[in-house]
Amino acid sequence: MIATPALVAPSAGAPFEAQTIEHRDLRDDDVLIDIAYAGICHSDIHQVREEWGQALFPMVPGHEIAGVVSAVGDGVTKYKVGDRVGVGCMVDSCGECEFCKDGEEQFCTKGAVMTYNGRGYDGDPTKGGYARQVVVSERFAVAIPDGIELDVAAPLLCAGITVWSPLKRWGAGPGKKVAVVGLGGLGHMAVKLAVALGAEVSVLSRSEAKREDALALGATSYHATADPAVLRGLRSSFDLIINTVSADLPMQAYIATLRPLGVMANVGLPTGRYEFSPGAVVGGSRVVAGSTIGGIPATQEMLDFCAEHGIGATVETISADEVDAAYDRVVAGDVRYRFVIDTSTIAAG
Repeated sequence: MIATPALVAPSAGAPFEAQTIEHRDLRDDDVLIDIAYAGICHSDIHQVREEWGQALFPMVPGHEIAGVVSAVGDGVTKYKVGDRVGVGCMVDSCGECEFCKDGEEQFCTKGAVMTYNGRGYDGDPTKGGYARQVVVSERFAVAIPDGIELDVAAPLLCAGITVWSPLKRWGAGPGKKVAVVGLGGLGHMAVKLAVALGAEVSVLSRSEAKREDALALGATSYHATADPAVLRGLRSSFDLIINTVSADLPMQAYIATLRPLGVMANVGLPTGRYEFSPGAVVGGSRVVAGSTIGGIPATQEMLDFCAEHGIGATVETISADEVDAAYDRVVAGDVRYRFVIDTSTIAAG
């Protein structure tokens, strides 16, 4: 077994503890990664606090992982020691079903193995990136191009691919008007990527607080939506809306801002139900869609695109002893725009 220091949540909502955990010895197709940075995703908080149902404890969260390969299994051909790599939300899939063969491993019919708070096909619990090292199959490591620093690359492994997928699927690009709802960890990446794809980008946010940030990220307009009249004034404005928030929005009003044939792609997970009349979508042949992460090929495509266009997440780097406080700050919306843990600060337990 491979021992490494990690931050461990011993039970739901408990403070993190520095402990030594064990990973499996390298299989033929495995790589050992020395983790440099791990992003804090809001889904980490939901799972550590058991807000999405029963979770597996003790838990090592983290699925925004960036680091360097330090050892490889005997059969590894994709990477060598010293390569810069990342790991996102998945660490295994069957590799044989139609979705895996199409590079859409997130839809694996056997069930993709999540990076943490899951179990591998051998039944062992998975352990994520709040650690000094991680072991994964080479199939689920992606190359981080030299054009991106590891700290700003880490959040791309979840936040980046989560918004890249609907932007690409629904054709964001020149001549398209894209609105991004919410300017947080996901939203700021949606703005950066949509702008780089050539779209005209607007940000829809509750208050005026982030107007300057949105314009600095490349948005051409900003609309504070607390006043219902603002959305009414935007009727039939957008080809694509990327909704990144987990709030219970007045969907009818947002759908009305779509042009005919427009799409509202939702990547947030609110606790309530979306409510709108059939006429809201039938009249203009509009689409209300959901979107999850992308597969490994799409994730690599996104990273390569980011390197080509000089895109990384906007991050605040923290040490291991700041993670508990960072969770509270994320919930309060007090981060610009992603916390990233310097994993070298994780002490041996």
